[in-house]
Amino acid sequence: MDFDLNFYKGKKVLLTGHTGFKGSWMSVMLANAGAEVIGYSSCSKTRLRLFDICGVESQMTHIKGDVRDLEYLLEVFRIHQPGIVIHMAAQPIVRDSYKDPIRTYSTNVMGTVNVCEAVRRTSSVRSFLNVTTDKVYENKEWEWGYRENEPLDGYDPYSNSKSCAELITHSYKNSFFTDGRVAVSTARAGNVIGGGDFAVDRIIPDCIRAAVNGEDIVVRNPYSTRPYQHVLEPVYVYLMIAAMQYQNRKYASWYNVGPDDQDCFQTSALVDLFVKYWGNDLKWINKYTGGPHEANFLKLDCSKLKGTFGWKPHWNLATAIEKVVQWSKVWVSGEDVRFVMDMQIEEFLRAGE
Repeated sequence: MDFDLNFYKGKKVLLTGHTGFKGSWMSVMLANAGAEVIGYSSCSKTRLRLFDICGVESQMTHIKGDVRDLEYLLEVFRIHQPGIVIHMAAQPIVRDSYKDPIRTYSTNVMGTVNVCEAVRRTSSVRSFLNVTTDKVYENKEWEWGYRENEPLDGYDPYSNSKSCAELITHSYKNSFFTDGRVAVSTARAGNVIGGGDFAVDRIIPDCIRAAVNGEDIVVRNPYSTRPYQHVLEPVYVYLMIAAMQYQNRKYASWYNVGPDDQDCFQTSALVDLFVKYWGNDLKWINKYTGGPHEANFLKLDCSKLKGTFGWKPHWNLATAIEKVVQWSKVWVSGEDVRFVMDMQIEEFLRAGE
């Protein structure tokens, strides 16, 4: 099945969470495709952000707003009248969800209710995609991938709040969108890596910080297995789903987005790849420091996505790590990170031809 990003040329796309890591890459991809992007984000600036250094703000409408503020969200929808809505705003860190479960639930649950309600009340919207996570499933630590019909029951507050966000979306779809006006989907993506992720408690940002500071990489859980993929993989899939269901609502559904089985790596193997591509005699050490529960084994069955759209991953994990290191070294040297982002997007799209 052919999907051309030129579909988005001139389309009004409202993207929540556009200042986040994935949101920034999506904003760049949409801007490059000629979309009219309306970004809505709380714009928390507690740390360095990709959005601030990639130059995409000048190519879009940048709105500071909280998804928990329904009245302001409704006003933004009323003014801009988007045709496509992609909901990515979230509190995304597992450990932070243990520290502040109320903020996590209020953002991820009531924020989703508010976005669904804004979609319901805005007649211009034809396609709505809610981005959740692979952690929505009841994790039984088994060795095969979870399918879209498996039970939803995330363990920690972050994962559980995203399970709730899935169920909220299902309810709105069944209760309010059966007339066919709006096509509604969710996408459950595995762990993403890529240039410009500066988050705490994520393995690749930890690797980059250690490399920049000339320190050993501390790996707190080297034997956990995750479906690692480059950030462009799910971003492209999100845009594909939103576009395809805009044109034909038969594509509206729930989709897993993850790598092939050979790229479901233990964290230690992922770090080994990073060390290989970074060079400079970088090393890592196993230093489990305790902390709250996190899943040890988790991967997805993406047969539905592949069967429906003829999709397959564009880059394997080795290529993904190579691209992360390339971006990071450009950033460390003070060179043009937007140039390398544009270049990597073009390379990614060519790899899928």
